[in-house]
Amino acid sequence: MARVKGGMNAKKKHNRVLKLAKGYRGARSNQYRVAKQSVMRALTSSYAGRKERKRQMRQLWIARINAAARLNGLSYSRFMYGLKLAGVDMNRKMLAEMAVNDAEGFTTLAELAKSKLA
Repeated sequence: MARVKGGMNAKKKHNRVLKLAKGYRGARSNQYRVAKQSVMRALTSSYAGRKERKRQMRQLWIARINAAARLNGLSYSRFMYGLKLAGVDMNRKMLAEMAVNDAEGFTTLAELAKSKLA
């Protein structure tokens, strides 16, 4: 049986990695060995970054809700607890949206939370 060399497959694999490394500086975009390391690190970082973005958005929503709640005489934790007692099932994203764009509606929710806490 004839010997099969792996040149085609290796070339395909190298080109796949080099395509991902396009735009990197210096050898990182030209040399396979260096590019492979850079691409592996970049993919790991991008995965972690997608998780981090979710944390940062939740942090932002909480900061906005806290600021609006304090304008209505409540802390964030008391406000959220009051909403829970009132049976209001609204996520933080929507509450933050209300805090920024619908002050009257947020005030209504704050009053409801205050009445349930008292």
